[in-house]
Amino acid sequence: MTTELATPLINPGRRRLMGMAVSGIALAGAASLLPAPLLAAATVGNAIRPFRIDVPDEQLADLRRRIQATRWPDQETVADGSQGPQLAKFQDTIRYWGSDYDWRKVEARLNALPMFLTEIDGIDIHFVHVRSKHENALPLIVTHGWPGSIIEQLKIIDPLTNPTAHGGSAADAFHLVIPSVPGFGFSGRPKEKGWNPDRIARAWAELMQRLGYTRYVAQGGDWGAPISSAMARQSAPGLLGIHLNLPATVPPEVAMALAAGGPAPTNLSDKEKAAYAAIDTFYKKYRAYGVIMGTRPQAIGYALADSPVGLAAWIFDYNNGEPARRLNRDDVLDDITLYWLTSTATSAARIYWETAGQSVILSAAQKTSEISLPVAITVFPDEVYRAPESWARRAYPNLAYYNEADKGGHFAAWEQPELFSQEIRAAFRALRQP
Repeated sequence: MTTELATPLINPGRRRLMGMAVSGIALAGAASLLPAPLLAAATVGNAIRPFRIDVPDEQLADLRRRIQATRWPDQETVADGSQGPQLAKFQDTIRYWGSDYDWRKVEARLNALPMFLTEIDGIDIHFVHVRSKHENALPLIVTHGWPGSIIEQLKIIDPLTNPTAHGGSAADAFHLVIPSVPGFGFSGRPKEKGWNPDRIARAWAELMQRLGYTRYVAQGGDWGAPISSAMARQSAPGLLGIHLNLPATVPPEVAMALAAGGPAPTNLSDKEKAAYAAIDTFYKKYRAYGVIMGTRPQAIGYALADSPVGLAAWIFDYNNGEPARRLNRDDVLDDITLYWLTSTATSAARIYWETAGQSVILSAAQKTSEISLPVAITVFPDEVYRAPESWARRAYPNLAYYNEADKGGHFAAWEQPELFSQEIRAAFRALRQP
């Protein structure tokens, strides 16, 4: 943990414990949580340190005080959410956040998981590492996006590591690694430019090697998709294949038409026309947040770092208010509170600046033609766009799995954890050892 992150989140007693963990004293006490390869790595260098969250009561009290002192804007001049979060509805959520919401519940839920820190490429990487009880489980690294965090993946941990309790078989089990992207949550905040998906992909490859995994798969949506794709494009050692739930399938000529703001090309199928229309609407109406963070992350960062209500509005308004429409209130507030307590709204925003002009859904921008490893795709109906199979097969030379789910949206693992887990099992079944 970086010094500035350790100070507000670990009380003095915890700081002493974390200090002992670095020397290996506390690490031995946590041996039951660590697999043999991880213990070996910790003893020979590249230390992997146990991590625990302990937010001081003063920080939670400060958050409530700031919420109660909010200076509210005037009410929107329309009868819908087209100008952003509607005042009356949003005030109700914020009043709950400042009074009845309980951060300690999600803190306890996270602390019940095996969490660790390890330094890679000069920055601390925080990750959850849950090993399945089933033999021959396949290691899987899952990457979140923005405005998400590891909170997105909490509901898929048990279905993936313990499939027999969720309608699956022992042969479908995974060892699960869920890292926090640099600049997000409990990972360190980059102090230099260059932490783009390619660099994060190399860090993830090092993490999996450090954990002793020589055969594994990767999954990602939102920013997790270009990070996982970069791992595949770089042929990360031991990586067998990837699964994406926001693939980069948009062909170059379609991308040009979208950039021009014109009508869809005339030769598109019905599904391709629907995809074009969805992307066109997203770019024209709902992606302003990405443009701002991609060009002026520091400017918006002052507001996000200083005002919890400003931060909440920014996240609630993602993609026309999708978090509020598709997730329950506590789920969203868990995620927002994590951003607030770790003060990572600004550092997380910089991933857009690092990739300005490189859309995560354009095949050329993501260099999908250079990916030779097997690629699996699940299309969820309420995603930013429904990637047509015709575009997917054109974009990915080795498309090994494609399926259109009957429900779910951008935060599929969060919204539909059982369905999402079923898709992951099906997508990677062919890559398991016989």
